[in-house]
Amino acid sequence: MSLFNTVRNTIVPVHKEGYPFVAAFFVASLILGWIFKPLFWIGMIFTLWCAYFFRDPERVTPQDDDLVISPADGKVSAIQMVTPPAELDLGSEPMLRISVFMNVFNCHVNRAPMRGRIVSINYRSGSFVNAELDKASEDNERNGLVIETRHGQIGVVQIAGLVARRILCWANPNEPVDAGERFGLIRFGSRLDVFLPAGAAPRVSLGQVAIAGETVIAEFASTKGPIISRRS
Repeated sequence: MSLFNTVRNTIVPVHKEGYPFVAAFFVASLILGWIFKPLFWIGMIFTLWCAYFFRDPERVTPQDDDLVISPADGKVSAIQMVTPPAELDLGSEPMLRISVFMNVFNCHVNRAPMRGRIVSINYRSGSFVNAELDKASEDNERNGLVIETRHGQIGVVQIAGLVARRILCWANPNEPVDAGERFGLIRFGSRLDVFLPAGAAPRVSLGQVAIAGETVIAEFASTKGPIISRRS
């Protein structure tokens, strides 16, 4: 029984959005294998990668309304003061933007960075340039959520990337949301921007690897200044 529990706890579940893709890769592997046997094993490698891409692990989220939690797995690619996208209706004053870039090997399930109420959801069509580029925030296809929190309204923007061709969001306006709660997913490779009002201090550094639902990326109501990091 203990061996069964060990295996069950080790295997990460696949999100239901990935079922059709995993099935398609598997069927393609069978067909290719019928044509030429070595192609079956190559197809199975891609099938396993697809299942890995759509993995949906459990996360342990800090429950503190002063903390901002990473909405995505990936690398912190930007920490800067910028004007938020107009469709978010967050004003024209610069806000702290923290960006997390997801490559094709990261878990792509997106999670809410703070507890609050979803005020609005705004989708904008666009291009599909590299999501690591700064201009992706303006040019790329994106979907933005505005969440009312105890520290004011924050913006969370899902941005499609060079390979991504579908942004999924299953949240709805006027719904409550908890920090770390799943709200969307992007296929395949993309970026999440979080826009924070005055009073938020970054708690990550450029290039740092963040874990969705667990890594604290910013903090409100803190007397501490910006963190100092050392690469080693």
